[in-house]
Parts: sequence; structure tokens; C-alpha cells
Amino acid sequence: MKLSFTKASLAAGINIVSKAVPAKTTMTILECILIDASAGEIKLTANDMELGIETVVEGQILEKGRIAIEAKLFSEIIRKLPDSEILIESDDKYNVSITCEKADFKITGKEADEFSYLPMIEKDDYISVSQFTLKEMIRQTIFSIAAGDVNKLMTGELFEVNENELKITSLDGHRISIRKVRLRDSYAPQKVVVPGKTLTEISKILSGEADKDVLIFFGPNHILFEFDRTLVVSRLIEGEYFRVQQMLSGDYETKMTINKKDFLDSIDRSVLLIRENDKKPIILNLQDQMLEMSLTSMMGTMKEEILVNKQGKDIMIGFNPKFLIDALRVIDDETVDIYMVNSKAPCFIRDEEENYIYLILPVNFNRV
Repeated sequence: MKLSFTKASLAAGINIVSKAVPAKTTMTILECILIDASAGEIKLTANDMELGIETVVEGQILEKGRIAIEAKLFSEIIRKLPDSEILIESDDKYNVSITCEKADFKITGKEADEFSYLPMIEKDDYISVSQFTLKEMIRQTIFSIAAGDVNKLMTGELFEVNENELKITSLDGHRISIRKVRLRDSYAPQKVVVPGKTLTEISKILSGEADKDVLIFFGPNHILFEFDRTLVVSRLIEGEYFRVQQMLSGDYETKMTINKKDFLDSIDRSVLLIRENDKKPIILNLQDQMLEMSLTSMMGTMKEEILVNKQGKDIMIGFNPKFLIDALRVIDDETVDIYMVNSKAPCFIRDEEENYIYLILPVNFNRV
């Protein structure tokens, strides 16, 4: 095999597929990136058996061939080479030469046949959505998946397709995030749970351009995202997702409309008094058209008042400030509507069309 690249195109391709290289594995072949130049174009592939990424890289094929190269070493070598033409050659004994100007690396590769290719997904059931929309939907929901493996389903997000609507849901036991968009066309119903890791990595790769689409194909055990000459294949999380709809009540005793930036800035200031892992709630005391926010910790106290538009009863309720911050940061509206029942029931932050819904459980606090 003999290939020629610009540094920019090769580095970009390595950066994309490296997201599917496992941090730890007992199978050394999974630590590699496969270079496949056997069929008229150059493809880079990485696969950790849960997530696989393949991308086409611009370059010149001087001699066809395939080779697997240890990903971390490959990435570091290319990153530190001059910004010039890079020549990669390999022989039938898996010796690899990487040359750029006066730099010449000789390393040992691995046999390409040992590498696990991406699983084949039938391209029958699919939807099309803009890169901008998918990237935004992930950004607006991914923060409320569970970090640990307490419940595997909580580490993923539910993708639901109903005709011309795509809805993404995530939850971690303390909050729920829902984002909904209209699609240009109508599609067959789908309901799958996609690992959070997959969506995080896809979000990093997507350009986010509104005029570029992502095709999402649904298989029985896998999901395939296709965009910008890149394929991302992920194993789905098995099991029936939580019945979130039963948790979403339309009842409320109090509705508060508040300037989002003022509210967010105030909460941001309050957390200056919270050390890491210190679980101090922010107390919202809503009376008439005034919201008083207060927080007390070992480091001090903070109080602030904001004018609001209130409908219904006065209420005093406490929240984990991080949960409020996470939701408010991803809402683009100038004002937000917050619906509350009592100090023990969850609050809902949602718009009138319910294009987004954020449910947050309150926390107990000592009334002064």
C-alpha cells in the first residue's frame, strides 16, 4: 500500500474515527485505526464493538492496500508532523513507513483481516434531519442522562419517530429532558434507545450546518448515522424505556414567567458559595410578583430578588441549582414559563407548544 495525503485531511479523518477507539481493551486490534485503500477511495475505520465510525479521507492512492495502525501512536505522529504532504507505505510484513519532508517514522502495523468491520445495516427504515437540528437536540437533552450503570436505559436517550415528528427523551432519576421537532417528511414509527456516548461523539463530529442532512437508519440491534461521507454505527440499548408520558402532568397551582437570563445569572452567582460535592439547595420563595432566591452554605449566604409574572398560589420550593442551570442554559427563549404544584412535586419548564419540556424534582430544605 502506498498513499499520499495533506496533513489537514488525514488529521481530520483520524480525529473523527478516534472517537470509536476504546480507552481500555484486552483486544489490541480494537486499539487500531484501519486504513482501507483497496476499493478506489481511502477509508479510515475504528470500532470498539459498541460504537464504530468510518470516514472517507481525501488522498491519493499510489498503490492499493489495507493496514491497521495503533490509533494513539498514529494520531500523535500525524499531529506533530509538518504541515506538508504525508506519504504512508506498508509492505506484506505489516511494516509501515510514515514520511513527511525530512521526518521518516518506521512502525509496525497489524493485519487488516483481524479488524472487525462495521455491522451492515439495512437501509429501509430511516429518517432525515438537518445536522443543525440533531446537534441542537442532543445538546438540549444529553446533560440529563445518568453517568453510572445504575440502570442501563438511563445512560441512553429515547428516539421516537411518529410520522413527521422526532422526539428525544433523557432522564437520570432526578430530572427529565424532552425535545421535539417537526420533520420535513412523514416516516414509519420508531422507538429506540441510543447510548449517550454515541450521541456525545456524534455531536462533536457534526458540522451543525442547517443545509446539510443526517440520514438515520434503524436496525433491530443497531442505529446508523450517515453524514459528510462518514458512517457512525452504534449498538442500541435493549429494554423498554420508562413511561415518561405518565410522569408529565398538565396540572399546576403556580405558573411563573421569568426572564431567562436574569434567572440563570442569579443562580450562577449563588453557586459561588457551593464547594464541589456540597449539595446545598437554592430556595425559591415566590410571593405576589416577586421571586426571592436564597442559598446558605458553610461559605456564606446569598439572597437576590427578581420581578416575575406569577399566576396562582405563592410557593416556597428548593432545587439542586445545577439542575436548573443545565436546563436554562440550553433554552434559547428570552423568557421561560415554570409550572409548579407544591414544594414536594416536580416543576416543569416548558414552552406553549411543548417543543421542550424539562421536569426537575425538588429537594427538601429547612424552612427558616
